[in-house]
Amino acid sequence: MLALLLALHAVLALAAPALGRRLGPRVFLVCALAPGATAAWAATQAAGVLDGSATTQVLPWVPGLGLDLALRLDGFALLMVALVSGIGAVLFAYSRWYFSPRPGLGRFAGVLTAFAGSMLGVVLADNLLLIYVFWELTSITSYLLIGFEDEKGSARAAALQAILVTGAGGLAMLAGFVIVGQAAGTYSLSGILADPPGGGVVGAGLVLVLVGACTKSAQVPFHFWLPAAMAAPTPVSAYLHSATLVKAGVYLIARFAPAFAAGHAFWRPLVMGLGVATMLLGGWRALRQHDLKLLLAYGTVSQLGFMVVLVGAGIPELTFAGAALIVAHGLFKAALFMVVGIVDHQAHTRDLRVLSGLGRRMPGVAAVAAVAAASMAGVPLLLGFLSKEAAYEGLLHAHLGVGGSLALAGVVVGSVLTFAYGARFVLGGFGAGFGESAGGGDPVGPDVARPAPAFVVPAALFAVLTVVAGVAPALVDPLVGGGAGALDAAAGKAHLALWHGFTPALGLSVLTLAAGALLVAGAGTVERVQARLAGAPSAAGVYSSALVGLNRLADRVTAVLQNGSLPVYLGVILLTVLALPGLALLTRTRLPGGVVVGESPLQVVVAGVVLAAAVGAAFARRRFAAVLFLGGVGYGVAVLFVIQGAPDLALTQLLVETLAVVIFVLVLRHLPERFEPSAWRLGQATRVAVAGGVGVFVAAFSLVAAGARTAEPVSGAYLEQAVPEAGGQNVVNVILVDFRAFDTLGEITVLTVAALGIVSLVQAGRRQQDEA
Repeated sequence: MLALLLALHAVLALAAPALGRRLGPRVFLVCALAPGATAAWAATQAAGVLDGSATTQVLPWVPGLGLDLALRLDGFALLMVALVSGIGAVLFAYSRWYFSPRPGLGRFAGVLTAFAGSMLGVVLADNLLLIYVFWELTSITSYLLIGFEDEKGSARAAALQAILVTGAGGLAMLAGFVIVGQAAGTYSLSGILADPPGGGVVGAGLVLVLVGACTKSAQVPFHFWLPAAMAAPTPVSAYLHSATLVKAGVYLIARFAPAFAAGHAFWRPLVMGLGVATMLLGGWRALRQHDLKLLLAYGTVSQLGFMVVLVGAGIPELTFAGAALIVAHGLFKAALFMVVGIVDHQAHTRDLRVLSGLGRRMPGVAAVAAVAAASMAGVPLLLGFLSKEAAYEGLLHAHLGVGGSLALAGVVVGSVLTFAYGARFVLGGFGAGFGESAGGGDPVGPDVARPAPAFVVPAALFAVLTVVAGVAPALVDPLVGGGAGALDAAAGKAHLALWHGFTPALGLSVLTLAAGALLVAGAGTVERVQARLAGAPSAAGVYSSALVGLNRLADRVTAVLQNGSLPVYLGVILLTVLALPGLALLTRTRLPGGVVVGESPLQVVVAGVVLAAAVGAAFARRRFAAVLFLGGVGYGVAVLFVIQGAPDLALTQLLVETLAVVIFVLVLRHLPERFEPSAWRLGQATRVAVAGGVGVFVAAFSLVAAGARTAEPVSGAYLEQAVPEAGGQNVVNVILVDFRAFDTLGEITVLTVAALGIVSLVQAGRRQQDEA
């Protein structure tokens, strides 16, 4: 079923464009079948999985690379599936009301379905290389989703930024996976975590894995791409921020931390330090936003930092708190983004300086926003409060010394900021306004049309769930405990509870709420401080400068190396051959002893003729003479094949060489009779040196390669099987059309594509001449 569910996502993704043309926005309801079916099936497996019995499926894919389609549903994967597919199904239904009929909607639904399937693959994959495959699929599909409104420059720039940052991180992660997998002797994720390898090399691999995880989960200094991704339609933002893309890095860190945190001294300071810095920076930046969607985006950055602190510590109590926060965040952040979508859809603005009194016009939506924001802020009787209490309790008893105390202080300050930007969201969006109307126009609110009830129900569902789970934590405790227990058996022993008594953690919660209220009351002062710091250097500015510099460097390199000079192009290629494989050949190999110059005098004579023809081609002044010399080289090689007893190969060589000479002669009709002398900056001597060096390299390489064979050549098998299996007398023909038929087909395809390109260029040139 695991593979079938992934296949269902793929099938619906492929069918969605055609269905979209017929169904319009209702295509999202059809696509919702994939995540809905996945969530329903996962629910049927929950009892056994949460008891510790994982569901697995392994299908061989590329055994030679250790790459299998290995899927595994354990407690933590079940928790993530509940978010990816459960929230995904509801968001698909929400999208049916968010979008009005428009071109390309079916394609968009298909990409969204493919994205949901890719993220499902990330959390189910039990092979490091398979995780990378699905990881990159999420990057590609998210690029298409973020840039859906491609007529907007901001959407294109945001999509490019997202794929550059996450793609670069993915490459680093792949290198880390290879290092860790090679050290462990397996690429099975469960196998590696059960018996983690150690050593300095593994530590380097883990750092690379963390780079990939931090880019995907928008940790400092890679956080800047996530707010820019708000150029995507709101349903995409809700899905990316609550349950999918940004949770991928958190998921990976949560998997690795219990196995590697204690054995590598750098892990906890690095991971927890980045998490705290991200939580503080995201919360502070959220307080300066006037766009409700951007406010939530920076809030997501902050909450992701909070999650990384908890799941990255590799301590059972914090692992449990992290699992609880992942669930709580999925619920309240999905609801909040849906609320923004409703506001934007009805009021056609997200600017909290313009919105005023919207709560009176849409009381139901305002109530959903208030509940979700309160859960995010950690207000009691909500699931967000329970997860924050568990986090405070775990950090208080983590016994991490000064570093643990700093992490606790950072989390408390970050939680104060969370309360403040949560209040900013509710008061600015649904209260009496949050400043002067942008542009001096009338405030928006009293005249906004009420949304359809079906439009509000998905967001209301998540708000209700966060209340129910907060009041009756026993309902969600098995899922959280089972998920944490799959990461660390000791973490599964903890439990969510509404009341733990008068504890230091409760005191920190009260302090957080009080300090947050004071920060809200001093909003004017905060905005003035933010305005003064607006010009400070930022990661986004560094990215922009780096991109501009890279483009300038590319322009310069292209101007030098791609200047339209064929000698320069050929020189670059040949110098590269000499500098890389040539240097390796010179320093790491020895020529084999007993080199035979020729087995008969006739071979030596023919080789001399070939050599003379090659020299003649190099020094010929007329093009026709050069073609004849080149033909002589080819025919001489054919004679050598005959001498060696390979007439079929010689026949093939003669036919190919004859065809080449004919083509050359036909082309010569359109070229000058003589070669035109061309000056090269480095001079004729450099040309001779490069050509001679390449010739020596090729000769030496041929000798070394022939003497370095360790396996039996395949040619013997081809000769023996040509007649009985392929029914062919000419072994060359048999190889081309039977034994290596797919290779031949590929070569024909390449030649056909090249020919079509040449014809297109020629026709385009003729049209330009006719127009001139």
